[in-house]
Amino acid sequence: MIDFRYHLVSLISVFLALAVGIALGAGPLKETIGDTLTGQVDQLRTEKDELRAQLDATTGDLADARTFVDASGPALLDGALEERRIAVVALGDVPEAERTAVDQRLAESGADVTAHVTLTDAWFDPDLRSYRNALVGLVLENLDPAPADDATLDEQLAQALVQGLTGADPASPDTLTADAGNVLAILSEGDNPMISLADPVTTGADAIVVLAVPVEPAADDAAATPTNEADAEASTDAHVAVLRAAQDLSEGSVLVDGPRGPGSLVDVVLADEALASRLATVSGAELVTGQVTVPLALAARIAGANGHYGFGDGETPLPVPVLLPPVDRTPVTVDPEQEGGQPQGEATATATAGAGG
Repeated sequence: MIDFRYHLVSLISVFLALAVGIALGAGPLKETIGDTLTGQVDQLRTEKDELRAQLDATTGDLADARTFVDASGPALLDGALEERRIAVVALGDVPEAERTAVDQRLAESGADVTAHVTLTDAWFDPDLRSYRNALVGLVLENLDPAPADDATLDEQLAQALVQGLTGADPASPDTLTADAGNVLAILSEGDNPMISLADPVTTGADAIVVLAVPVEPAADDAAATPTNEADAEASTDAHVAVLRAAQDLSEGSVLVDGPRGPGSLVDVVLADEALASRLATVSGAELVTGQVTVPLALAARIAGANGHYGFGDGETPLPVPVLLPPVDRTPVTVDPEQEGGQPQGEATATATAGAGG
């Protein structure tokens, strides 16, 4: 056993070491230690002040750049989509600030937004698949062209939505066809509405902007949220079907997404060579640079140039400049006695260079 003398010696050693430290610190080492600590504190304070000055300068430069891009937007966009009619489709709960900013930039480009549509959870809820199957049977009789025989449920619904939004009456180009109106009514009404409409849709759109729901980055210290991979894949498939239909059944479309990263729909498109070669995308919709790019990207896609715009991998900052021809909305009459009911007179199609291509 350790006796009392061992504890006594240990305590005496501790107090002797403390006494020696105090004596040296207050005596011959006092100035050296004090000067060293003071110098280190002064150096750290100087470095902090320099870093703060650099951060303030960088923040000021970024604010100036944002202000410049924002102020340049109207001049840069002027006439890019002159008299084009655009439907805006949100794939879910998109921040209102992004919606408003995209609308503003479309207006500055000369476009007219004919519809604001939001997909509800019923669009891809696995528990409502039977409901969607029954619903699609109602809309198919209003579709022309009809979906392919092997089209999936997602593809059928997506094509119905796009035809509802773009169904301008050839004989009266400023109005929606009865079939298109029926489709939108079926999708937006009932016990489980598939879409919500901000306002009644009365005019067919020429092109479509699709707004993805931005993915929120998870905090490092946040608990991981379990993800049902099957449900996530089903949701992505449904969204991709909308993107395909928007491009195939209109003059052109563009996907607008938030930051790049896991779960980003832009990342999904860029990871698939077939999709990337066909669908135009813009990332960074929360930034003024991304917002200004949207009309330019859509104009380029209508003209047949497909691209991906932003500052991430596989993206370019700006689309190639294009000049779209004027819109022609001359009414077209249909002769029911002519074989196939082909239109007579001038075509109503707008600039179709690259449309759906």
